[in-house]
Amino acid sequence: MSTQLTLRAVGQSFGDRLLLDHVDVTVSPGERIGIVGENGAGKSTLLRIIAGHQQPDDGEVVVAVTAGIGYLGQTLDLPPEHTVGDAIDVALAELRAMERRLRAVEADLADATPELLAEYGDLLTAFEFRGGYEMDGRTDKAMHGLGLAHIGRDRPLGSLSGGEQARLGLACVLAAAPEVLLLDEPTNHLDDAALTWLEDHLCDHPGTVLAVSHDRVFLTRVATAILEVDADRRTVVRYGGGYDGYVDEQRAGRARWEQAYREWRIEIRQLTEYAATTAHQVAPGRPMRDGNKAAYDRHRGRVQSSISSRVQNARERLRRLRADAVPVPPVPLRFNGELAAAGSAGIAASLHDVRVGDRLVVAELTVAAGERLLVHGVNGAGKTTLLRVLAGALPPDHGEVRRASRVGYLAQEIPTTRPRRTVLAEFADGLVGSPDEHRELLCSFGLFRPTDLHVPVGALSVGQRRRLALARLLVRPVDLLLLDEPTNHLSLALVEELEQALTAYPGALVVVSHDRRLRTRFNGTRRELRAGRLVT
Repeated sequence: MSTQLTLRAVGQSFGDRLLLDHVDVTVSPGERIGIVGENGAGKSTLLRIIAGHQQPDDGEVVVAVTAGIGYLGQTLDLPPEHTVGDAIDVALAELRAMERRLRAVEADLADATPELLAEYGDLLTAFEFRGGYEMDGRTDKAMHGLGLAHIGRDRPLGSLSGGEQARLGLACVLAAAPEVLLLDEPTNHLDDAALTWLEDHLCDHPGTVLAVSHDRVFLTRVATAILEVDADRRTVVRYGGGYDGYVDEQRAGRARWEQAYREWRIEIRQLTEYAATTAHQVAPGRPMRDGNKAAYDRHRGRVQSSISSRVQNARERLRRLRADAVPVPPVPLRFNGELAAAGSAGIAASLHDVRVGDRLVVAELTVAAGERLLVHGVNGAGKTTLLRVLAGALPPDHGEVRRASRVGYLAQEIPTTRPRRTVLAEFADGLVGSPDEHRELLCSFGLFRPTDLHVPVGALSVGQRRRLALARLLVRPVDLLLLDEPTNHLSLALVEELEQALTAYPGALVVVSHDRRLRTRFNGTRRELRAGRLVT
């Protein structure tokens, strides 16, 4: 089978907002592409355009396949009264139809025409390529691998949880075994075992895969190339070498930017000095010879003309350099804190006999100054409740809580208490300095563009609100840093930078995260929460 998948000069807008502009993409047969980018950049839109579920405003989309396209959106698009079996039947409808046609043609093969024989050959090839004979067994394997084996085929879809519906949608797409798989956040709602099963399955897929994902382990294991949807330039950039190649190129690009900025500043300084001093030293004055005043005046005029020309050229070059200035590279993210906490005996935080209803019961927990603690557990185990108690955002029903005086807390859900306040005003709340200083400081992190600073906080996306909360943490010294799912809703480039900042942070750290790469790289103590209780 040979897939042709090409986008030429594709453009897409939503209202007055230009999302994609002259996007060119070519995907070769058998490639496994990871699609990454900021939330709201257009990743899902790009996938819908490729799937044919959305027509672009401009450009050409060519998707030519011989064995079908499978598209997984972020929701299961079936009525709630339909059953699990109905969802599976819809997914396998094309294969079932192919099977019925094969049986019908086989019954007439004895007297078949050349045209019928050709149809049978093509149909059989496509059916075998998609594993038609194994579709029922493959369905059972997908249901089992994704943790759905316990769900009966007669269960109404409306009785399933959101996570179960998402996993069922994924199982149905995989069971149909199309040539091209288009998957939007397929790792959502999967546990570690299901993630491993999915990654193995996609790596064995004989066709082409395009998957939107924020899961770095998934991208590392599955993707052979990365497409980044760049929200600033409204385009798509391709990176070879899988996810590791993408990270390497991001770092190399940052180094090139820093080098270009250094060279730009050096040239500005040199030209400024040249225009002020060196350009005036074209030729030293000479004494007049033979009393020839007219010749002397002509020579002095040529000297002054040369000086004027060189100064003018230097100033013109300066004007052009400043008009085409290299932007200041964002400073590396860095959390400010101290190894010695403000608490007594080097204790950053402690809980004693703490209880919050039936959500959290902690007999004793101590976080030492400089200690790094990763809290893990299934959803609903009480991890967010624990962080809220440590942060002082949730008073316990019973028990004693002590903490350092300087605590930084990044909540999983960022509330919007003052929606009309601008980004800059919210960032600067409580900071000393002038508005210009606050603006320069916020822009220095590279988390917001200058044009975003006067946007009302209420108009920000979830990812932008998270970046604003992160920026506020970066400018305030803290001895205890509490982070609840810190990598959620952030671009992968920013996630990589955030990890480096956490590694360098000297204070006490308590983090809750489902991010598999962060958990694998974490260097510190690990504690598990089960049903609101810490496991030793």
